[in-house]
Amino acid sequence: MKTRLHVVLALAALWFAGLAARLCDLQVREHDHYVERARNQQRTELVLTPPRGTIYDASGRELAMSIEAASAYAVPREIADPAGAAARIAAAVGADRAVLASRLGRGDRGFVWVARQLEPAAAERLRALELPGVKFTTESKRSYPLGALAAPVLGFVGVDPTGLAGIEAAYDETIAGREVRRPVLRDARRGSILYDDLAQPEAPPGADLFLTIDSSIQHVAERELAAAVARHGARGGSVVMLDPGTGAVLAMASSPSFDPNAYGQAPPADRVNIPVQHVYEPGSTFKLVTAAAALETGAVDPLDRFDCGRGGIVFRGKLIRDHKSFDDLSFSEIIAFSSNVGAIRLGARVGEQRLYETIRAFGFGSKTGIDLAGESAGRVWPVEEWHARDVAYLSFGQGISVTPLQLANAFAAIANGGTLYQPYVVSAVSRDGVVEAPADRPRALGRPISAQTAQTLERMLEMVVEAEGGTGRKAAIPGYRVAGKTGTAEKPENGIYVAGKYVASFVGFAPARAPAVVCLVIIDEPAGSRFHGGDIAAGVFAEIVRHALLRLGVPRDEPPAGAGEKPLVAALGGARPTPPAPGRVATR
Repeated sequence: MKTRLHVVLALAALWFAGLAARLCDLQVREHDHYVERARNQQRTELVLTPPRGTIYDASGRELAMSIEAASAYAVPREIADPAGAAARIAAAVGADRAVLASRLGRGDRGFVWVARQLEPAAAERLRALELPGVKFTTESKRSYPLGALAAPVLGFVGVDPTGLAGIEAAYDETIAGREVRRPVLRDARRGSILYDDLAQPEAPPGADLFLTIDSSIQHVAERELAAAVARHGARGGSVVMLDPGTGAVLAMASSPSFDPNAYGQAPPADRVNIPVQHVYEPGSTFKLVTAAAALETGAVDPLDRFDCGRGGIVFRGKLIRDHKSFDDLSFSEIIAFSSNVGAIRLGARVGEQRLYETIRAFGFGSKTGIDLAGESAGRVWPVEEWHARDVAYLSFGQGISVTPLQLANAFAAIANGGTLYQPYVVSAVSRDGVVEAPADRPRALGRPISAQTAQTLERMLEMVVEAEGGTGRKAAIPGYRVAGKTGTAEKPENGIYVAGKYVASFVGFAPARAPAVVCLVIIDEPAGSRFHGGDIAAGVFAEIVRHALLRLGVPRDEPPAGAGEKPLVAALGGARPTPPAPGRVATR
């Protein structure tokens, strides 16, 4: 019996000795390890983001800025009646009651968002409720003081805040401030212990951006575009204005548009930056590319004349009609009167390979590289995949898709003497008080045409506006020479051109001999019997460009026709023609 007792006591002594040794080991040798584990269970980090930088227009006017806004959060375990609290909060701030009830009902959580970036009135209503467990902090909220002005260009910012479109997305890393991590403690239930009136971190905000866009010109572009779309019952439209000498974007408008202060209320289609993201068939505005190829290759002489078939031509077994009946036209008259048959004659002389090379040299089929998110490259089929009649259709702008920006940029190359520049919207970045311009601006992408070809094309484009019977007469601006081209393109759907659906456009530059601006106006699907670019888009161009020239202080052309200068039409080949007789409108 005593032996058994001794054994039990010995085993007990060994167990207590082992326990004591383990306790000693935990408190001495592994002390630091478990202290650190305990601290980690109590600690976490709250990520706070400083304000984003401000975006300014070319004159220093604020287009996008960060302001302070109240945000509400809750500690669910401090809320006795989650359903009742959710109902009162939902009524105060317009939130979803069911979603709030679900969040507040999670008693295991020490932190949930209730409503972020509240409007001042909503925040005041919520504060007045004095609900237990509902607390407030201050966050940075993006604000656009000019509302919808240049909205598709600026883009918008999510609650995070992260840029989701436009400049806000393209320059997100530049505009965003550096994140600051604030340590907070967690209790045993792993709920964050937060404090009222959590202050914003003292950290430098993101860099400021200065744009090339002029708010005054942008406002007029948007106003005139919206008025034209409404006047003609159109589906929408767009405007692009560039400085031809640098590629700087002076204005870029889309219709429809949206207010970035409430971007969530706009359908996704209204938030698209049409000049950069949409593609379309350019129609007759593309005839200048064909004309450029003809001059660059030496396939034609400016004084050459062409049989335009009295309104039609059979090309490789297919009858292609003109929009009017023309007989014999000079090279320059083909452009002035916008003859499809004449353009086909030019394209046939140039040939498929050289036409394709010229198209690509002007940047079509590739992104321009503009510093905006979501740019489309358009579509140019490789010449090896062209069908028998593609050279004919491409000659007057069918069978190719381009963005409005690409077309405006191609005309900018004609305007400046032959250099294709990369378009851009940000002219300078300001960080910590230091303002720097990006090193690669302006950036020349190449020379698709010679200076001589550019000058010849410019004179031809003047005829479009000045010559009797020219299709762009409504683009004339008193006191300035204007050069440009009209376009009336049929719209394809599923590979078939739809009767009655057109894209009306005008693209040009002024003053013609010393261009300060290039501008493209597009009206998409105008309703009614008037759908030609010369009728609908040319006048919009004139009003927008007139304001831009005044705004930029561009002197008028004096004298209007130049002392001792040859009449324009005579200088390009032949006497001033009489307007062609009206014929059946086909495709242009």
